[in-house]
Amino acid sequence: MICSKATTTLFILLNITIFTCVLSTTNPPVPPTPSHPKPPPPKCPKDTLKFGVCGDWLGLVHEVIGAQPDSECCSLIKGLADLEAALCLCTAIKANVLGVLKVKVPVALSLVVNSCGKKVPEGFKCE
Repeated sequence: MICSKATTTLFILLNITIFTCVLSTTNPPVPPTPSHPKPPPPKCPKDTLKFGVCGDWLGLVHEVIGAQPDSECCSLIKGLADLEAALCLCTAIKANVLGVLKVKVPVALSLVVNSCGKKVPEGFKCE
């Protein structure tokens, strides 16, 4: 019986040693990463408050079709890509920094962006 106790003890110690070695070398599971990570939402690269200069012109959209936005408004938009220009004006309209309460956003946005030599990207929605 002494031999069997020694054998059993040796067997248990050997198993513990083997399990410890195996578990210490196994890497933990890595969560799968998406193949196409979602890009961060685009942001206006300029201070939205600066777009307040476009507010007076937006107030005239329904009254004077064909009027041009002032040069300050277009100079803000000039260095921006089409999407950025639309996004900045949309943000300004939604934040009401323009001081214009009743504006049809898609129409006003398109008129300002287009009048300043830019184009509202297809499918862009000011929400």
